[in-house]
Amino acid sequence: MVKIKKEKKKRNEPVVPAKDENVVQLPPIRMSDDPTPKQVKWINRQRVLVFAARGINHRHRHLMEDLKKLMPHHKSESKMERSKNLYVVNEISEMKNCNKCILFEGRKMRDLYLWMANIPNGPSAKFLVENIYTMGELKMTGNCLRGSRPLLSFDPQFTKDPHLTLLKELLTQIFGVPKHHPKSQPFFDHVYAFMILDNRIWFRNYQILSEDGALAEIGPRFVLNPVKIFSGSFGGVTLWENPKYVSPAKLRQAFSKKAGSKYERRIEKKVMSEATRPETGYPDIEGSDFFKGDPIQKAEDVVIKEELMEEEDEGVDENEKPAKGIKKPKSKPEFAIRRKQLKAKSKAISDQIKKRKQIKTIKGKKPVKK
Repeated sequence: MVKIKKEKKKRNEPVVPAKDENVVQLPPIRMSDDPTPKQVKWINRQRVLVFAARGINHRHRHLMEDLKKLMPHHKSESKMERSKNLYVVNEISEMKNCNKCILFEGRKMRDLYLWMANIPNGPSAKFLVENIYTMGELKMTGNCLRGSRPLLSFDPQFTKDPHLTLLKELLTQIFGVPKHHPKSQPFFDHVYAFMILDNRIWFRNYQILSEDGALAEIGPRFVLNPVKIFSGSFGGVTLWENPKYVSPAKLRQAFSKKAGSKYERRIEKKVMSEATRPETGYPDIEGSDFFKGDPIQKAEDVVIKEELMEEEDEGVDENEKPAKGIKKPKSKPEFAIRRKQLKAKSKAISDQIKKRKQIKTIKGKKPVKK
């Protein structure tokens, strides 16, 4: 009888579920001062260091702050001195415990270059940032939860070329928010679109309005013009170089040179038109009285005049008449002298223009007076 009672007691005991090691069970009541338990599920520990070098303007700084808002897995750092070598960024990233880096580098307070690198072994890519529009400038109607995870949408052209495939993997690891990140939210309510057009990467950020695919742009928006891809982090062997890239400084120099030579071209054109201009445009028409009166009567008079001229020519001896197709030479000494004067004048002006160009090329040296 004793054994039967013990078996009944064992049957009535509640079944305790097996504990899962990855599940963190919180107590029913937790004080606000107690530390939050660590998330064991956070496996993808991607940390991105986002900072800039000195020399960027206010619009570039606002773009950097917008990217920080979109990336909850980022870490910030103060501005880096321009005199330092870029290899110092690897040490800064290791001190911040980051394995990815985004560095904004400004030139002449107007051009912005963007570095994306995998710390510490590479690869790294350098871009020229164009067509920048920040969130404050756009004022779009879209909105998303801060810290939520994005969906990454890439153009099909990323799979055609090997350098674009490498850039796709680099962008995926940098902009993709890790799952179960402490500062992220478990929602997908916006999309990052990376599209290729005109050999450039166009970035857009859209909010997902509904499940049927309705989108609304949030911002920011910018265009990445790839310059070079290096094998190492912020240096190393050049894996790929953009053959169609032209620096913005050279473009501005070409535009200013074209605008500067506008006056010279106008003077040369004016001199050439004066040199080649005939003295009289219509030698048969004398005065403006020809255009007055009845045009039919004027035409009849011209025909009668031509008939009279033909009759007079018939009266002249055939030996004295010149052969057909050979025009009678006209002596115009004044016209020849005028033409020589204009040619000499155009030559003097062209010599002055050449002297100006030579003086411009010599920088820091005064022109020698002859």
